[in-house]
Amino acid sequence: MKKQFKILVITAILFVVGNQTTQAQAKVAHVDVSELMAKMPAMIEAQKQLEKLSGTYDTEYKTMVEEYQGKLKKYEQEATTVTDAVNETRSKEVQDMQKRIVDYRDNAQKELQQKEADIVKPIMEKVKASIQKVGKAKGFQYVLNSEGLLLTDGPNLTADVKKDLGF
Repeated sequence: MKKQFKILVITAILFVVGNQTTQAQAKVAHVDVSELMAKMPAMIEAQKQLEKLSGTYDTEYKTMVEEYQGKLKKYEQEATTVTDAVNETRSKEVQDMQKRIVDYRDNAQKELQQKEADIVKPIMEKVKASIQKVGKAKGFQYVLNSEGLLLTDGPNLTADVKKDLGF
């Protein structure tokens, strides 16, 4: 009787441990966030806006550089024919122009990065919400970004998320 009870207890323990192991296996899927972002109409439009803004900054920067180069050339040609005081004033003016150009370039880069962050953040939040929605609807506990994964053998939810996002 003791032996049977012992076997029954061991069987029950194995059943419980085995059942927990089965339940511990999570349902995992993956999605290609880069592909979603690259093909998402809102992101394509955002890229166009950023390219336009970048073009505006580039044009202004080139104009400033051309003006600087023109003045520098003129001042170098006239350096021997004007007084030291004029040359000193011109030298300061050229240095000030250099500083303005560098400051403009740095500010333009910062503004462009901030604009990109402002535009991309709501798009990324929308993608994330859609991934969560689709993942939960399909019964997945984890949805991984397939970018960087060495093996993506499980279900791919990219097409489902695209459909949910409307493209």
